[in-house]
Amino acid sequence: MIGGYYFDENVPSAIAEGLRKRRVDVLTAQEDGFDATPDPRVLDRAMELGRVLFTRDDDFLGEAAARLRDGRPFATVIYAHQQRASVRECIDDLELFAGAATVAEMRGQVLHLPLR
Repeated sequence: MIGGYYFDENVPSAIAEGLRKRRVDVLTAQEDGFDATPDPRVLDRAMELGRVLFTRDDDFLGEAAARLRDGRPFATVIYAHQQRASVRECIDDLELFAGAATVAEMRGQVLHLPLR
């Protein structure tokens, strides 16, 4: 299993709460004292903690693309567009990833929700 999720400050709390009810490990940037922190530092923090970053902020897509291009390591980014993925879809899909992926598999990738 993955080492848990790290949510940036743009993720609605309902997604974290829904996942926690399903016993999925979630840490938010706010809980970690990293709210109002620049995106590159948030991505670094997710990697330091061995967590997958979940965001609804498309700025992280650019940061991940730059790191891929430069060959720099980063935590996997899972992105869900605010109008294309409902809270329920995010919870269902993130729960699926949490149970199916390993920490080693979840490095240096960019994934998009919803899966369907």
